[in-house]
Amino acid sequence: MREIILDTETTGLDPAAGDRIVEIGALELANHLPTGRTFHVYINPEREMRKEAEAVHGLSTAFLKDKPVFSAIVDEFLAFIGDATLVIHNASFDIGFLNAELGFLSRPAIAPERVIDTLHIARQKHPGAANSLDALCRRYGVDNSKRTKHGALLDSELLAEVYLELIGGRQTALILEATVTRQATGMVTRQAALQRPRPLKPRLTENERTAHQAFVAGLGDQALWRLKANDS
Repeated sequence: MREIILDTETTGLDPAAGDRIVEIGALELANHLPTGRTFHVYINPEREMRKEAEAVHGLSTAFLKDKPVFSAIVDEFLAFIGDATLVIHNASFDIGFLNAELGFLSRPAIAPERVIDTLHIARQKHPGAANSLDALCRRYGVDNSKRTKHGALLDSELLAEVYLELIGGRQTALILEATVTRQATGMVTRQAALQRPRPLKPRLTENERTAHQAFVAGLGDQALWRLKANDS
């Protein structure tokens, strides 16, 4: 199962008012395990940055002036997310902006059916509590000390940890029957779980083995254990 944890930063709150995306950060999960593949880009919004937004993420008009525009990165972005499920905190905000940008280029919109909103999950799990990303990090003991300002890739990394807690704890990422690895090519593959290089030595002593055999012999020819041994 492939999922993409995703976050954006913008010039403001409303794409209908002309606000644009200025940063996209995303990372890939396979069966709830990070593969190491990430996508991160700063984007020239072709408009001035609102001061209120700059105070949140620290990205200025001057900093973004020489960055690529959305049309220059859209193919790489769409190739990265592919058809994976998107995991986003307050998804309506990010999807609204992404679909506005895609609409400007006459690209298909991202369907809501492929999006998991962690804010919605958090509100169901913790009704009446604060459910911002910072609040959830504190609740689940996720270290967010580096988050002095919002940043799309850092927020995606934090959300990945929070998401695992929301869906049942970090132990959900432990896959006993298989493990996910990333090859040098970047392809994610599944392989059998690693086995011990040498089997553990049996803990049964020879005296215990002899006593067990004598016990089974005394049960008679129709004993279940004896029949099972004959069938093997």
